[in-house]
Amino acid sequence: MSSPLSIDLDLIRRYDTTGPRYTSYPTAVHFSAHFSDIDYRRCAQLSNEDPIPNPLSLYFHIPFCSTLCYYCACNKILTKVRSKAETYLRSLREEVRLQSELFHSDRKVLQLHLGGGTPTFLTIRQIDQLLSTVSAHFALADEHDRDYSIEIDPRTVEAEDIFALRALGFNRISIGIQDFEPNVQAAVHRIQSYEHTLAVIVAARRAGFRSISVDLMYGLPLQTVSSFRSTLDKVLLADPDRICVFNYAHLPERFAPQRRILDRDLPSPQEKLEILINTLECLDDAEYQYIGMDHFAKHDDDLSAAQRDGTLYRNFQGYATHANCDLLGMGVTSIGHVRDCYSQNTHNLDQYYRHIDAGRLAVSRGIELTHDDKLRAEIINQLMCYSRLNTNTVEQRHGIRFTDYFKGELQALEGMEKDGLLVIQGNQIHLTLTGRLLVRNVCMIFDRYLHHDQPKKSFSRVI
Repeated sequence: MSSPLSIDLDLIRRYDTTGPRYTSYPTAVHFSAHFSDIDYRRCAQLSNEDPIPNPLSLYFHIPFCSTLCYYCACNKILTKVRSKAETYLRSLREEVRLQSELFHSDRKVLQLHLGGGTPTFLTIRQIDQLLSTVSAHFALADEHDRDYSIEIDPRTVEAEDIFALRALGFNRISIGIQDFEPNVQAAVHRIQSYEHTLAVIVAARRAGFRSISVDLMYGLPLQTVSSFRSTLDKVLLADPDRICVFNYAHLPERFAPQRRILDRDLPSPQEKLEILINTLECLDDAEYQYIGMDHFAKHDDDLSAAQRDGTLYRNFQGYATHANCDLLGMGVTSIGHVRDCYSQNTHNLDQYYRHIDAGRLAVSRGIELTHDDKLRAEIINQLMCYSRLNTNTVEQRHGIRFTDYFKGELQALEGMEKDGLLVIQGNQIHLTLTGRLLVRNVCMIFDRYLHHDQPKKSFSRVI
């Protein structure tokens, strides 16, 4: 990412509307309750019949948190009762067995991810039991081929836990931070010291994790440009491989914990934008590659390599490598993407237990993609992941004439080209630096659902 100072701030303010984050297309708000476990099973069977079936990616949602972070919009269960995890894991292990029956046994698991909630709400023994069940029912990839990751709350682990996680086979770790300033931490009810967090990062490096990622968040209450720069400086001293800087979306009408954050404590739109620009400059100076949206990575990290070799893609965990995997989502509220369908498990924990106890998958909704969905999904993924689009490639892959199929969209892009968000040259569409920051706006042009029936107020602001 070059020349951050050339960003047109007035233009960004004008385009700072609301819109999807495009971790899928169609987005989850368009999943249908008419899609059931029967539909999912059919998609799974069809995926086995492909000439070369895709390898697998497994996502496990661990919903429990022992403390409440006020900014959080994740699906979670707040509890200090550790026994609840045992009950949940019994069902999760059974779901692993049920899912494994749907896929040919020779399909390797290249990716595996534990997210939450707080995965480290579980003990090392419990995580070991879960992975042992996975190993018994799926073919796990060799160490040098696998991308097995876990999200951790550093307040819940010690250095020895990090070494134990590495010994279990995880080779990538994501560490939640958000902000190191004490007044910001108090305002969002997440107190963690820099010293302990740094010790966790150091332990991860000594344990041999291939990639260490940290999560930050801008736009939190009481943040200023200088205070967030102080957090960035501390993070850079820890030298992580990836840095995710998420935009805090204040939606208290949708997420009850956010009602404890006072509007008057939030940075103004102007200051929030200045925090973002300063962050871009800081990470550019530190030679982190801007992957897109919230993600930055060192040049030699797997995420940067995937962007260079064309295997980067977006899913519900953000940017990921290995674009050619079928994603199996397991656990309450988890989302999967198998062949041409998205599926989501029920949000209700009791209902999840009832489904699994009855020997059924807990799929509660989903969508089977049409030809138009797959076409637009590819376009959006190309823009989100690579900041460019080759329309000839799209034409050849989908059997369309781009200028005819997307006549209205191309007219809309002309206005964005005049504003400096992108450049259209023949069969190439390239996003500029400002366009990369506003990539969600560009992708919205190709979102048929958004234009037809989805109000933008359902989504967060793009900046």
